[in-house]
Amino acid sequence: MKENKNTTPRPPIQLSLNIEEVNLVLKALGNLPFNEVFELIGSIHDQANSQTSVEIP
Repeated sequence: MKENKNTTPRPPIQLSLNIEEVNLVLKALGNLPFNEVFELIGSIHDQANSQTSVEIP
């Protein structure tokens, strides 16, 4: 992700997306240069993983 030149901290926002919408966002981010989006992709994954549970058989 590009560095924010604004030194004022920005408060986080909440979005409400279903899994298909999140996957579409991730697919779109996958078309951008890795060094610009890898932190954002990681953040999305972390937040999604904390909100979903997958039972391992």
